[in-house]
Amino acid sequence: MAKVLIVGSGAREHALAQTFLRSSIVSQVYVAPGNDGMTDDNLVRLEIQANATTALIETVKNNHIDLTFVGNEEPLTLGIVDCFQEAGLTIFGPNAVAAQLEGSKDFTKSLLHKYHIPTANSVTVTSLTAAQSTLSKFGLPIVFKLDGLALGKGVTIINDAAQAEDYLSDVYTRDAAAKLVIEEYLDGVEFSIFSLVGENGVVTHAPIAQDHKRRFDGDKGPNTGGMGAYSPVRWLSDTVRDRAISELVMPTIAAMANEGTPFMGVLYTGVMLTQDGPKVIEFNVRFGDPEAQVVLPQLTSDFYQLIMDLLNGNQPVAEWQDSDVYIGVVLAAAGYPQAPIKGAKVPTVDEITPLIINFAGVKAGVASGGRVATVVAHDMNTTLAQQKVYNKLDQLGTDLQYRHDIAYQAIQHEVK
Repeated sequence: MAKVLIVGSGAREHALAQTFLRSSIVSQVYVAPGNDGMTDDNLVRLEIQANATTALIETVKNNHIDLTFVGNEEPLTLGIVDCFQEAGLTIFGPNAVAAQLEGSKDFTKSLLHKYHIPTANSVTVTSLTAAQSTLSKFGLPIVFKLDGLALGKGVTIINDAAQAEDYLSDVYTRDAAAKLVIEEYLDGVEFSIFSLVGENGVVTHAPIAQDHKRRFDGDKGPNTGGMGAYSPVRWLSDTVRDRAISELVMPTIAAMANEGTPFMGVLYTGVMLTQDGPKVIEFNVRFGDPEAQVVLPQLTSDFYQLIMDLLNGNQPVAEWQDSDVYIGVVLAAAGYPQAPIKGAKVPTVDEITPLIINFAGVKAGVASGGRVATVVAHDMNTTLAQQKVYNKLDQLGTDLQYRHDIAYQAIQHEVK
């Protein structure tokens, strides 16, 4: 029987742990550092931070752990995969160079432009003067992306010229040489593709998902790490999905290999379906959160075997359910994302049953961070799944906050 280590602490990592625990091959899952809500059978929390690479390596060796799966992006960009491989340990994820697909927006845009992979036109600048001179190039709305990791909140879309000037002034007051990607605004339908990529470019793709970044109903308020998601997105055709994979995902995997920096791990492609066809918005180098919470439960084949096949360069067997729609609603602390208020009671597994709950910012049964948990329901269509999750949440009387319209686009298509 196999042992697995998952690196990370949030609801995504909880969903990963549950997926590995469904494997007939896996006897034990460790999560480092995890959170207090992770109390599943055969799941062990380790008080080791995600970036403590040396301590994680020693733990893997001492506990004879067979596979490490990295859930969040920061350890990947810092080179945890490189360190594990140098130590002769089995780990799934991109090395530090390949992780630049998420770690550097300039790296990604340069790659996409070089290989003529459809994406928004963009310019990268490193000074206020250069940024100001670029403003008129793309018109309004305009998109600003600070280079580097931003935990899902690094994109700013501005509709007003004065606000754009204020944004640039603020950025370059804080850092006179800030690297900033400025790009045209893409209008259309946004969705996410998760591709699991192994040695020699073997790849399998999960059902597509759609998340909800804005804090409040109707896509109002500030951007967040994600307030909810659903999958599959049935109102987008297989033709659209297949075109996005063939025109965006596979050419990017090929481009990375051609550059001498082959990608292995989870490639998250954020897609905008425009009038001109699908275009890349961004890449992440790990599962999204909260998308993982609605995608992973759909896997009906063995996750551990899938990952090991990818690591060995074998085409894996990946079977996904196709009867239901899964909806995940994020419970957040009041004040999130600007100033989360800690201390609200967190619903228990028993209170949520028979629905799924994946815990994130939880300590001693109360909220300890911004996003606290994701509650997931599924049913034969989006309307029924949405009713199921909100009936449960509305009965809780919780002080935690959540959007009330997750999957609204799918609902609109179902009622037509």
